[in-house]
Amino acid sequence: MSIWNPTKAKVQLWALQYLLSVQRLRTLQQKKEAQAKAARRDIATLLEKGKLETARIKVETIINEDVHVELLELLELYCELLLARFGILDQNVRTPDPGISEGVCSIIRAAPSTELKELHIVRDILMHKYGREFSTGVMENKDGCVSERVMRKLDLGTPSEALVNGYLAEIARAYGVPWSPPGESEAKDEDADNTDPAAAEGPDLEKATEAKGSPTSDGAKTGTASTPQSRACPFTSPCEANTEGRV
Repeated sequence: MSIWNPTKAKVQLWALQYLLSVQRLRTLQQKKEAQAKAARRDIATLLEKGKLETARIKVETIINEDVHVELLELLELYCELLLARFGILDQNVRTPDPGISEGVCSIIRAAPSTELKELHIVRDILMHKYGREFSTGVMENKDGCVSERVMRKLDLGTPSEALVNGYLAEIARAYGVPWSPPGESEAKDEDADNTDPAAAEGPDLEKATEAKGSPTSDGAKTGTASTPQSRACPFTSPCEANTEGRV
């Protein structure tokens, strides 16, 4: 008959809570990725109908959701780290070991930005273990204890116009919608207007030169005709803009 050990039972319960958090984080990521895919399809329909402003607003939401999913991925990795190093976490100390410090601080700081109650419980466990003073310092990010990547994901702002255009272009390309950013379209038109017409006449010009031959310095003609160097067409198609993020 086993003897009830409340301390051991509490440790096992904590480990189970970390495992539940990892599973819930993965499930939430999959759910948000499915929602983002449906939203992209709706945006492609809006572009096809010419409703650009509505599409831009929806793209801004998608961009912020992509950033949030990346935050969830980071928190999942930190939970797995704490679970793998649970022996270090279980030490009776008031300051986390350097091997788990970044994970502890990042979870305490970022958990309130998620809707996962399992992760909120993990945060409460960590705050109770390391004390109010430590937790307050983490929320203020003293000494930069929170991962820079996590802090960037928490600092959501209005996406730049270039990033929005990049998302729209990628969505349009993925769903076969004939749309490109206004600046790119103007650049293509300008390049087409500036194409040197003489370049297209290069072969005819070369033939005419060969027929005439080339004069020598004393005015006499030789039987050999000089051939001018071929002229390359100056037209170059503008490169497609590379976009950042998950489209």
